[in-house]
Amino acid sequence: MRLKNRVVLITGGASGIGRAIALRFCREGAHVVIGDITTEVLEGGTPTHEIATAEGLSCSWLRCDVSDEADCEAAIAQTIARHGRIDVLVNNAVARLGKPLLDVSRAEWDRMMAVGLTGVFMMTKAAVRAMVGQTPPEGGLPDVRGRIVNISSQHGMVASPEDIAYGTAKAGVVYMTRQVAVDYAKAGIVCNAVAPGKIMTGKGGRAIEPRWVDYSHSRTPWPRLGTPEDVAGSALFLASDDAAYVTGHNLLVDGGWMAF
Repeated sequence: MRLKNRVVLITGGASGIGRAIALRFCREGAHVVIGDITTEVLEGGTPTHEIATAEGLSCSWLRCDVSDEADCEAAIAQTIARHGRIDVLVNNAVARLGKPLLDVSRAEWDRMMAVGLTGVFMMTKAAVRAMVGQTPPEGGLPDVRGRIVNISSQHGMVASPEDIAYGTAKAGVVYMTRQVAVDYAKAGIVCNAVAPGKIMTGKGGRAIEPRWVDYSHSRTPWPRLGTPEDVAGSALFLASDDAAYVTGHNLLVDGGWMAF
């Protein structure tokens, strides 16, 4: 129960990595609010918040398009209205494209940045504004008012083959993580990121094309590829008081990819 009674907002929490984080955090005692444009699970199955509530856990959903500033502000406001505060924001929402430079249109580039980078900026800004004015959570560390956990990527540090917009957005998230951590440390705000390697979420499309799966196996020393639960465990550490003196860090969860 490492997040007992902590209030957590997770963007893009309906599917994939966000779904695993939401369920893990609920089971660790958090009041979880999922902010997403849909309740539909892209890989199939029962909506995330319905699984949690069926287990007697505290989980709700609200519609949030992170590319819309009004939606970002409203998501934070609604979370506070429901639970009285916000202790953790997980910036997980992302768009997918999978195209090299010469194939990417301006509209596609703008959409990727709006969701994957500007959305992180707007959600973080709204959350930090609320967090700096609140007291530390009951039973928590006395010097921490709030935590931000960003989902970045190994491809924010090395090239994302044939996917320039995604890699660029994730590189921005890595930088933003450090900047927010430095600027707001004295205000009691902790900001870290989790950088997944190849994670098999159960979704289809480009991600499971044999050439990309084979490429990922060839780059990953660990004998298997990652699961959403692998990322959820690391996000839990960064969202909890176990990460007492960790801020501005980009935690690799990649089976050794970046060590190879």
